Amino acid sequence: MKKIIALLLAAAMMIVVAGCGGGDQAASKGGNSGSGSKQITMGFSQIGAESEWRTANTESIKQAAKDAGINLQFSDAQQKQENQIKAIRSFIAQGVDIIAFVPIVETGWDTVLKEAKDAKIPVVVVDRDVKLSDDSLYVAKIGTDSIKEGNNVFKWIDEYMAKEKKTPRDGGSQYNVVVLEGTVGSSVAIRRQEGFKDALAKSANAGKYNILASQTGEFTRQKGQEVMESFLKSYGPKIDILFAYNDDMALGAIQAIEKAGLKPGKDITIISIDGVKGMFQAMIDGKANCTVECNPLQGPLLMETAKKILAGEKVEKLVYVDEGVFPADVAAKTLPERKY
Repeated sequence: MKKIIALLLAAAMMIVVAGCGGGDQAASKGGNSGSGSKQITMGFSQIGAESEWRTANTESIKQAAKDAGINLQFSDAQQKQENQIKAIRSFIAQGVDIIAFVPIVETGWDTVLKEAKDAKIPVVVVDRDVKLSDDSLYVAKIGTDSIKEGNNVFKWIDEYMAKEKKTPRDGGSQYNVVVLEGTVGSSVAIRRQEGFKDALAKSANAGKYNILASQTGEFTRQKGQEVMESFLKSYGPKIDILFAYNDDMALGAIQAIEKAGLKPGKDITIISIDGVKGMFQAMIDGKANCTVECNPLQGPLLMETAKKILAGEKVEKLVYVDEGVFPADVAAKTLPERKY
């Protein structure tokens, strides 16, 4: 009888050990959070809250982390790269499972990302791009195609000016364009400019356009208004087209144009990038002409990608979200469907 009891106890111990071993194996692979598996902790550094778009981007990431059962350690850099570097180093010290961040500017990341790699913590770049000496310092970049967005802006302008048979306000032979750029040194500003100028250079109608002035509006509504006021003082009667690198700057510029006694969307054709609700309302009100979408709802894709990386699955180096182009004539129909 003693031998039988001993055998039964030994078998029970083996079952318990096997069960614990299985749990540890699942946890080591990352996996979904829940019973029997380790919860993933993600350190995430956001650049700030400079616009409607960025607010929607942040909300998407926070909600997606909650839905995916991921513990999100969120840090707001308040538009300062040094704050992001401190946050990433803090995430490394905490021993998070994965780090994701939206880089304020393209350069200056090699050292801190090397520290993350040495700590065996994978890094995902979100929304904007980085310029590194070693691309293996990050596993994947998810977000939007800024070059394509810039391309889409010029293509829409060129088609619209021809379709509407617009003539230059100064009576000349060229349409004069003013540009509100984004944060100096940010990948999104650099690539939107690259995409726009590349499409312009390749167009058969390139000679019809003259970039009259181009200056940063820092991606904010207030600065967009200030810079547009300056453009109007210097070039008022000459300006035919405003291209703003984001909707918030365009909305600020609309205020400046109205203040100057002009009709935005009519006297000056206005196109910007993002696709926020405020810009759709401006188009419905006849004060803007088009917005090229830059989709901020990147949270679900980020969480899905993070889980795949931690499970050892191969992921694409570049993953883009879907985006569209929305002219004023579809704004009223489309606005109720917008989530940001």
